[in-house]
Amino acid sequence: MSRKVRLGIVGFGNQGSNYAKFLTEGKVPNIELVAITDTDPGRRELIAERHPDLAVFDDYVTMLESGQVEAVVTTVPHYLHPQMGIQALERGIHVLIEKPAGVYTKQVRELNEFAASKPDLTFAIMFNQRTNPLFRRLKEIVSSGEIGAIRRTNWIITTWYRPQAYYNQSAWRATWGGEGGGVLVNQAPHNLDLWQWICGVPKSVFAKAAFGFRRDIAVEDEVTVVVDYGDGATGTFTTATHELVGTDRFEITGDKGKIVVTDSQTAVVTRYRRSEQEINVSIPTEDIWKMTRDEFDPNEYYTHETVEFDSAWGGQHATVFENFAANILDGSPLIAPGSDGILGVRLANAIHLSAWTGKEVPMDFDEDEFLGLLNKKIAEEGKFPQRA
Repeated sequence: MSRKVRLGIVGFGNQGSNYAKFLTEGKVPNIELVAITDTDPGRRELIAERHPDLAVFDDYVTMLESGQVEAVVTTVPHYLHPQMGIQALERGIHVLIEKPAGVYTKQVRELNEFAASKPDLTFAIMFNQRTNPLFRRLKEIVSSGEIGAIRRTNWIITTWYRPQAYYNQSAWRATWGGEGGGVLVNQAPHNLDLWQWICGVPKSVFAKAAFGFRRDIAVEDEVTVVVDYGDGATGTFTTATHELVGTDRFEITGDKGKIVVTDSQTAVVTRYRRSEQEINVSIPTEDIWKMTRDEFDPNEYYTHETVEFDSAWGGQHATVFENFAANILDGSPLIAPGSDGILGVRLANAIHLSAWTGKEVPMDFDEDEFLGLLNKKIAEEGKFPQRA
């Protein structure tokens, strides 16, 4: 029998319990779940009831040092991801961290630098939506230059509806000190990752955010962002958790084509036969009104392709787990290297900083300024310790 990676789960909440279920059902053939850690006695009782064959620990470090696990996945509050990642890597344990990689770039950078010093260990992040075959195909199209240089991107993703009861589940949820933010750090990290993964990292952001806009929370539940890619290219990103009927529409406009994605399931790819600039200078005066009235043959200028896949999300979490284990076992390339996690955290930090200050913020913003303002928000809550 092929060797399997011996995995431990940290945290038995909603995500951790879901992972335990499909791992013990054998849905990831190269992983054997052997242990789970949770600090809550009630949760440990539940683990023992549901998974009597697994080792159960009340302390994370004890599990790491038990000799029973060679890899871990961290399903814990966001602030703990960097710390737990480092603790595992220190002990020669491979790490798959949940999204987001952390709350602020200083702590994620520390994790990345430490992981870089352990090149023999696998460090990955659960960006499961990178397994979506639709988004993988779109990345290929954009990266290959098929639609030319990006001129504008727009993503409206307001399908993250959450009622007040969702926020009332836990005292740490939707707080600055416990969770580190709202929709940007909880629901939208996957979208922020895909946006940058496909379209590239912007140079600066300007954002408007509403804090406790339609929910009784301290953090953001609606955000609108404008980004500058340089060379005149721009992008917008809008997200919210209070739209009962939300919208998911992602557009990428290039100088040689355009992509329109609806509901993260179907994409229409338009490829121009020549660049827009070449088409522009080729249209004579007498044809101006033909263009504006659609009195022209579109086949002369562009083609359309509809891109769809039977499974919108591919293998999602199970695929990331299998890929993580494959990297450990035979060096297969990672779908989502852990070091990529800082990109989404940095963008979320820049968005928060812009919304707090009312200014356009470069991606190389002052990390100490951000952390100082975050700690001010935490102090105002009066529930959690400030961060270093």
